[in-house]
Amino acid sequence: MPAKQLQVIVVGGSLGGLFAGIVFQRLGHAVRIFERNPTPLLHDQGAGIVAGGDAQAFFSKYDRTHHPIAVPSKLRHYLDKHGNQIHRENTTQQMTSWDLLYHLLRANFDGVKSEYCEVPPEAPGDGSGSYEYGHMVHDVRDGQDGKVEVEFEDREGNKSSESVDMLIGSDGASSTLRKILLPDVKREYAGYVAWRGTVPEVEVSTAAQEAFVEKFAFYHTEGVQILAYTIPGKNGSLEVGKRLVNYVWYCNDAQDSEEYQDLMTDSDGHRHHTTLPVGKMRREIWAQQKEYARRILPPQFAELVEKTKQPFIQAITDVLSPRNSFFDGKVLLIGDAVAGFRPHTAASTSQAAFDALMLDELMRGEIDNDEWQQKTMNYARQVQRRGVEMGQRSQFGHHPLSR
Repeated sequence: MPAKQLQVIVVGGSLGGLFAGIVFQRLGHAVRIFERNPTPLLHDQGAGIVAGGDAQAFFSKYDRTHHPIAVPSKLRHYLDKHGNQIHRENTTQQMTSWDLLYHLLRANFDGVKSEYCEVPPEAPGDGSGSYEYGHMVHDVRDGQDGKVEVEFEDREGNKSSESVDMLIGSDGASSTLRKILLPDVKREYAGYVAWRGTVPEVEVSTAAQEAFVEKFAFYHTEGVQILAYTIPGKNGSLEVGKRLVNYVWYCNDAQDSEEYQDLMTDSDGHRHHTTLPVGKMRREIWAQQKEYARRILPPQFAELVEKTKQPFIQAITDVLSPRNSFFDGKVLLIGDAVAGFRPHTAASTSQAAFDALMLDELMRGEIDNDEWQQKTMNYARQVQRRGVEMGQRSQFGHHPLSR
């Protein structure tokens, strides 16, 4: 156990919050994760993730389940409108899924049982960890005796306050904690959306399997980019034939256009600002998009769209906090709460993992708060800038492999 066990609250119970929670827990501290979602488990949107080096490093260091996390993609290639390969790069990348990483992290943090993995035993020196869903933070202020006062509401609607040693904000690009600390920092719509979905690899044609299975495939044309790769299947299966082909299709839609307002309105008539969730897309909207896919996409990509049963939409946005440390380092922001990257970077999960790895160094005294801020903010600014450049070229400029 550490010389002093800290009381820590982590705001946000997705991947970034779990990364941070596990770091503090392994250092012997008492950790409570506050997740605003009203259910014990977060809902799986079926999203694929590129497992970058920092994400792989985190799981290598902290994952006691020792479960493989990714499907290897052994080739990166580009198709033309007819589905022919026009460029290839022999690059290996690791492709995973949000749901597999989430369940592995929950097994490590608070022992949640699932079909994804066995729950690993606790180790001597571990601190405590609780995952408290339906909890919403309303305010935070500098307290007495080096503490932070956190006001929150639990899932029964009871309001209370806790005095803690550290507060970590990992509650996404629309971070409530960041809004409290920096109310002028807001997400800005970038002018396009991502249509997303998955199809079981056994349900796609031979031609589509040749394009996408264990490969990272792209197609570019004016104002459109689509990409696809193979990810783990149900319950994180990596077995051939049980995996999924995941795609992301970027399409331009002006924020004030009738088309954008229409596609972000769900089957219940509710208007969504950033994500139209699984199961809420109106039939006529999806029918229009499938017809559009048949007209403009290579046949392998159009097939994926046609066979998708649970599509969803994400509005692409930009946000960058000018700082990530407050109250003399007692309150820290990490991951998307600091910088919401455009998905072209494939770096959001890696950013959260990197920030958590830097938290480990900070809490061990290997770096000080100034160094932690410098390292994490440099990462955020550099990748944020690169994401904007990639997105603007892809959607509003000319990509060299556009066809």
